[in-house]
Amino acid sequence: MADLAGKRIVVGVCGGIAAYKAVEVIRHLVDAGAHVIPVMTKGAEHFIGRTTLSALASEPVQMSLWDEASPIPHTKLGQSADLVLVAPATARLLGAYAHGLSNDLMTNVLIATRAPVIVCPAMHTEMWEHQAVQHNIALLASRGVHIVEPEDGRLAGGDSGKGRLASTTAILARVHQVLGSGDLQGAHVVVSAGGTREPIDAVRVIANRSSGKQGYAVAAEAASRGARVSLISTVDLPIPAGVSVIAVETAAEMQKAIEGLWQQTDVMVMCAAVADFRPVSCTSEKIKKEGGIPQIILEPTPDILAGLGAVKRSDQVLVGFAAETSDLVANAQSKLERKNLDLMVANDVSQPGVGFQHDTNAVTFLTPNQPLHLLPLSDKRNVARALLDIVVKIRQSKATS
Repeated sequence: MADLAGKRIVVGVCGGIAAYKAVEVIRHLVDAGAHVIPVMTKGAEHFIGRTTLSALASEPVQMSLWDEASPIPHTKLGQSADLVLVAPATARLLGAYAHGLSNDLMTNVLIATRAPVIVCPAMHTEMWEHQAVQHNIALLASRGVHIVEPEDGRLAGGDSGKGRLASTTAILARVHQVLGSGDLQGAHVVVSAGGTREPIDAVRVIANRSSGKQGYAVAAEAASRGARVSLISTVDLPIPAGVSVIAVETAAEMQKAIEGLWQQTDVMVMCAAVADFRPVSCTSEKIKKEGGIPQIILEPTPDILAGLGAVKRSDQVLVGFAAETSDLVANAQSKLERKNLDLMVANDVSQPGVGFQHDTNAVTFLTPNQPLHLLPLSDKRNVARALLDIVVKIRQSKATS
């Protein structure tokens, strides 16, 4: 899906060892439909060739104020850009930009543009932590520049610490957030993900096949639309940029985390596969087979979704998921009505490639008094986009009713 179709993005590449990562960033931006214009500093040529970036981007690399086809390349680039992204951004670049020093094409573009700017610093830990660098970062942030902070990890020369360029995923997420529709700007979206695990003894649990991938996709998409996102998760997957995670394991822990956020929640998306039953008791020791077949007595877990539906405010949007193996629409419709939901997302997990443990999903969207909306087998991020498109319309309807 070309989320960035028609967007003109100037990608600045500075002279640091992380310059090679700009290749992947540019490739993904182009794949998303953006028109990418690369600008390199002279220092960047020590780490990556201009031919590489020219081949992957939408236009050839530009480097000079004097040797380009346009007599004023910085003005043209700055005026025409929808976004200027600098990755990696060195300490030198940050200092020059913060203090308005236009000493090359890259700094001239930054000063000449009125488009949003994202900088992604990358440098050794000692440099990143220096007071001057931190002052420049704070100064730029105070002017509205978006900062994608570096990560902890392995650095050049075998060192390790904070200063490593943020992941491509994090950089792209910020680009989507800045250039996205922003139709969830300011909303607090809470998403649950993964399957709960109900302990039987010290080593055994009752669980299900949920991977959590759909929930993480919804969280990432919500963040890209400007939402503040809390993800309540039972699984350990890469955390989407701009998302805070609360780790839980059991249905009771998930219920406690959700109820703790509920009053401040604008949109709740219950992607998690919560166990319907749990053992009445759990032993602290492993049950040994020599003791014979144990009798495990089960009790129902609380219906978290129904509980939320019973106390939902008129301005809140509540979304549920129904994983079924038969009578998909009938079962999903029943749950939609019984639990007082605004949207039900139903999938038949007995079908190939659908739902649990897959990267794809095929769903049916059900809303009260509205026709069914079917989404065929698709990437889970596409499902998340379609889901949140509907959520946005529901919120708009609630706001005007």
